Parts: sequence; structure tokens; C-alpha cells
Amino acid sequence: MDQRATRLQLLSFASIPMRAFHLTWMAFFVCFFAWFAVAPLMPIIRDELGLTKDQIANINIAAVCVTIFVRLLVGPLCDRFGARLTYTWLLALGAVPVIAISFSSSYEAFLFWRLCIGAIGASFVITQFHTSIMFAPNIVGTANATAAGWGNAGGGATQALMPLIVATVLSFGLEPTMGWRVALLVPGLLMLIMAVIYYRYAQDTPEGNLGSASVRLASGNAQRKSGMQTFMAAARDYRVWMLFITYGACFGVELTIHNLAAMYYVDRFGLSVVTAGLYVGSFGLLALFARALGGVASDKIAHGKGLDGRVMLLFVLMLAEGAGLMLFAHTSTPAMALIAMLIFGLFTHMACGATYSLVPFVNRKALGGVAGIVGAGGNVGAVLAGFLVKGTDTTQHALMLLGTTVALSALCAIAVRFSSEHKAEERRLYQDALAARDAQAASDAIPEGATP
Repeated sequence: MDQRATRLQLLSFASIPMRAFHLTWMAFFVCFFAWFAVAPLMPIIRDELGLTKDQIANINIAAVCVTIFVRLLVGPLCDRFGARLTYTWLLALGAVPVIAISFSSSYEAFLFWRLCIGAIGASFVITQFHTSIMFAPNIVGTANATAAGWGNAGGGATQALMPLIVATVLSFGLEPTMGWRVALLVPGLLMLIMAVIYYRYAQDTPEGNLGSASVRLASGNAQRKSGMQTFMAAARDYRVWMLFITYGACFGVELTIHNLAAMYYVDRFGLSVVTAGLYVGSFGLLALFARALGGVASDKIAHGKGLDGRVMLLFVLMLAEGAGLMLFAHTSTPAMALIAMLIFGLFTHMACGATYSLVPFVNRKALGGVAGIVGAGGNVGAVLAGFLVKGTDTTQHALMLLGTTVALSALCAIAVRFSSEHKAEERRLYQDALAARDAQAASDAIPEGATP
């Protein structure tokens, strides 16, 4: 498996795969922190810029709309140039609109920069591509889900931290209208720092960077691929579009909650901005373990049930997510709303992890294309949910309709099928990875200097 890691050693930075794992989730965390930094501050920004309900809905849609196209682009770019350069440029260029939005003084300017900020949501595709390249079949679902989950936690952290950063800024005597503007400089600067770190310490594959002598001589990832070829190969596979829909129904919901939940708690239950931020932050911080739990469960069930087991797990999680979301829409107190949000949030994050536990097995030769298209599905789901919220009389009604849609989309999960030959080949690779893991564990157990 091209020197891919067969174990996930979370406390290790020594090996190339584990160093890539930690760098990619940290870059993802910073990107998500910056992507959603505006959301918990919207009640403040709304009052200063005099935004209407429709304008806020347009801003929320813009935040996720452009990500669709950038995710479709960066997947093939990863196939062509590798994760290291693609991530470095995304971080560096993405910092520009994050900093620029703090200078907005009108709805039009704010909408434009919010649209541009959405591009950094494509960071997720690069993270999943990088971990898929670095880890073997027996552990790739866990690695993908854990890296994505820890990175996704940036969306929760920003909900809790940005209002506190504003409060800290104001404590130094700045004008209230300057508080949110200064606070938004923080995530932009973090992105620039992370760009330098990723370029300096990350590596494209376990053998080296694309274009290096070691990679040119190695098999598997040796050749640079045409981005259009990998994209078209992925686009011709119906299973990619089924996962596109399921990811839209789980990650799209996650994005929607990040964008509207703070205002929902403020307007429906009368909570303060700080309290609402902490509530929604708890939803985002579920990603620290819940998405990883979905990946772990997928890898475990694959041990006995193979690819069919991974598919069935995703189906069950999608049904549970839809039911939990409908429960959330019917709550009448802040405490019950929080409990319901955490319940459906658990299944939402797990479904995201289970989806990307399937992605590496659809088409290994077009991994970037598959990851990009499926990832774009998450943002398509968020955009459609945004229009749903805009077109309904209340947010509560929109959430109820959204929960029903999620439950129905579970049917797309069980539509994903693999041929007998495909399943047999993946079973062989899975067993090979287990054998390599056991051999490495046995070797590590032998005292240094001893003869095996």
C-alpha cells in the first residue's frame, strides 16, 4: 500500500503519515474557524449595518455557495499538484477576504467578501485527500473521520470564542463598532501562519512530494494526473452522486446550523449573543469525537461486513439524523433545544464520517475527483437549505422540512453498490493492511538489540 500507515498513533509526529495527519487537521481547523467566524457575530453586525432578514439569508447562502465550485476544483488540483501546494495556496489566498470583510461598511461589500470567504471551505477536500493518501484500508476511515472531525471543531470553537474575542477587544476601550472588525483580523492572521507551516513541514505522499525523485520511482502515486481526467472519471460514477446527496444532507445540515442557530436561539428564546454562541459551539465541538466515531464504526463494521457494512451504517445514521432534526424543530425551551441539537448533531457528524469512510473505496485512481464532488455536495445541501429557510415563514418550519428531507435522502445511501470483484479486491487490501499492522506491532514488541 505504498508505505501507508496501518495504525493511527495520535500522539506521534514522527512518521510522515502521522505528521501529515496532524498538519492537515490543524489547517482544516484554522480554515473552519475563519469560515464561520462571522456567524456568531451576526446579531451585532446586523444591528450596525442595518441588515434585513432577506439580506442575512443572502449572506448565509453566499457563505457556502462558492465553496461548491472551489471544492470541485481543488480535488483535481490535489491529484495534479499534491495536497501540500494546494493547501498552502488556499490558506494564503483565503486569508485575504477574511481580513478584508472587517473593513466592510455596507451590505454589498459585506456580501461580496462573505462570498469570497466561502472558498476556504474547500479545505475539507484537501484534508480528506491527504489522509486518504497516507493511510491503509484498515484505518483510512478512522483517519479521515478523525482529521475531519478535529478540523470541523473549528466551526464550533469559533461560535464560542469569537464573541469572547469581541468582548476582550471592547475591554481595552475600543468603540463598540470596532469590536467585531478587530476580532475578525485574528482568524485571517492564523491562516497566514498556517500556510507557512504547511508548506514547510507537510509532504504529499509517504514516499515524498510529487515531482521528487523518490516519488517518480515509486508506484501508485508516481505520476502526476490530469485534473480533468480524474474529475470526469469520478463524475461518470453514479455512486459518487449518491454520496454527493447524502453528504449534502449531513454536512449541509451542519453548515446550516452553524450559520443560523445563533440567531435562532437569540430570536426564539431570547438568549444573549454569548450564551447562544456557547450553545451552538457545543454542536460544533461534537466534531471532536462524533465524526471520528462514524469513521471508527465504519472501519469496525467493514472487518466483518466489508463495503456493504459501511453502506448500511451510513443509511442508519442518516435516518437517525433526520428524526433528531425534526425533534429539535419541535422543542419549546432553550434547554430542550440544546439537548435535541446535541442528539441530532451526534448523528449528523457520524454520518459525515461514515460518508468519507466510503469515499476512498469508490475509485482509487480518481480520489481527488471523488473527494471534490462529494465534498461539494455538502455545500449544495447548505445552499438549498438556505433557500428553504428564506422561503418559509419561520426558521422552525424550515428545520422541520429539512429533517424530513434528510430522512428521505437516506435512500441514496443504500443505492451505493459495489461489484463482487471490487469487494473481493478491497477485502484483500484490507487483510494485507491488517497483516502489515500486526507485523509492525510484533516488530515493535521486540526489544532493541534482540534477535527475533
